[in-house]
Amino acid sequence: MIQHLFEAGPWANPPAGNMDPWAPMRAWATCMDLSARMAAIRWVRAGGGPAIEAVRRERLRALVEFARAHSAFYRKALRGVAPAVHDVESLPIVGKRELMAHFDDWVTDPRITRGLLEAFLADRGHIGEHFLGRYVVWKSSGTSGEPGLFVQDPNALATYDAIAGLQRQTMGMAMRYGWGLFAQGGRAALVTATGDHYAGIASWRRTHRQFPWIEARSFSVLDPLTSLVNELNAYQPAFLASYPTALLLLAGERKAGHLRINPATLWSYGECLTAAAQAEIETAFGCPVENEYGASECLSIACGCREGWLHVNADWVLVEPVDDSYRPTAPGEPSHTVLLTNLANLVQPVIRYDLGDSVVARAGPCACGNALPAIRVEGRRDDLLTLRAADGSVVTLLPAAITAVIEEAVGLRRFQIVQKGADLLLLRLGERDAGDRQAIWRRLSGALGQYLSNQSLGNVRIELQDAPPAADVRSGKVRQVILERRD
Repeated sequence: MIQHLFEAGPWANPPAGNMDPWAPMRAWATCMDLSARMAAIRWVRAGGGPAIEAVRRERLRALVEFARAHSAFYRKALRGVAPAVHDVESLPIVGKRELMAHFDDWVTDPRITRGLLEAFLADRGHIGEHFLGRYVVWKSSGTSGEPGLFVQDPNALATYDAIAGLQRQTMGMAMRYGWGLFAQGGRAALVTATGDHYAGIASWRRTHRQFPWIEARSFSVLDPLTSLVNELNAYQPAFLASYPTALLLLAGERKAGHLRINPATLWSYGECLTAAAQAEIETAFGCPVENEYGASECLSIACGCREGWLHVNADWVLVEPVDDSYRPTAPGEPSHTVLLTNLANLVQPVIRYDLGDSVVARAGPCACGNALPAIRVEGRRDDLLTLRAADGSVVTLLPAAITAVIEEAVGLRRFQIVQKGADLLLLRLGERDAGDRQAIWRRLSGALGQYLSNQSLGNVRIELQDAPPAADVRSGKVRQVILERRD
């Protein structure tokens, strides 16, 4: 795979304009590092459970030691905890609100401050660029009610890349990637929210900057479906990545004959991919869907298998399914939430972090043969909305597009959009927004109205409701886009 990347490099097809003469050497070094990391992960996992547990315990010890030494927040939080930690249950549980309230004390690089980071994030021209010449940063969508700012260090980013590369090999995707690279031009497409510093677009642009000669484009979920289909037809990507709801919508367009692309592989992220949706998408495109479970706090938590389970990257990530009293839940029992520990990222330690997702741990080994622990995740389950235009035609809207419009208009806040009829949407705002709800409503109604008009839905009414958003009983998160009734 690495050789293939460089056979398609700048000396074979130089990009327009001046290119950094050192870029090929840096890219070569990156690929060598990626290859070494993949080999190290493969070697550990080949040793089975005991080897994975041994390296995980050592990485946990090193993470806690580093956090204690370099994070003022954790220096205080870890008082009374033994110096050499090998047992995660002895560590305190933290949440997003607490960490964000102590942001400057939480991070381990004293050059990073919340004010400096927010100034960087205020400029959307910086999406995917390095912060302080070293870090990649993004915002969370705030589905648990508390927005977050997350900083990823080079080791964490390289680890995520290595896990993704190994996942493709494990699932037998190497030949498909090779075919897509040569026979289909190797073009990669991401359909996502592109208008702010979200993890998907920030990590995508960061990767493209590493290898600028590899063709990669992002497409906005805000585009009308007809325009998106036309753009993808013109681009003809070999690899297509997006949210499950977007892939499902595009699968329908392909079955209808409107979308005429033949990707070698598909990648699903950001939402819950059900078995039924996966089957429908794979049938429509005639290729497999790679499913990844991640979060802003840890980009790669688990990877999917052919049996429909997600295998936790347990050598780099700790996942603890717990009940509402933070006691471990039994295999097969849905958890109230999950505690996440990211062993790769040192600049912003995530240790026993209440992620808010509901998961079910598998009892016993998975039939796919993967020795890593397996889970199923409720995660984010927003609905596709199907609305009626003034001419009687039906327009389907992606939940990711609707949330992007709202988040970009007023920042990251707690909200819900509920479809009550074929041409009626209700907006619910969080209780903390009550003081300025009219100002928020004016901005949101304008932004949503413009978006709906662009989708030929200028007739759709939007009403502000007094009721606050309600958390989903399964995941504990706020489902931001809900279909309650369609006339």
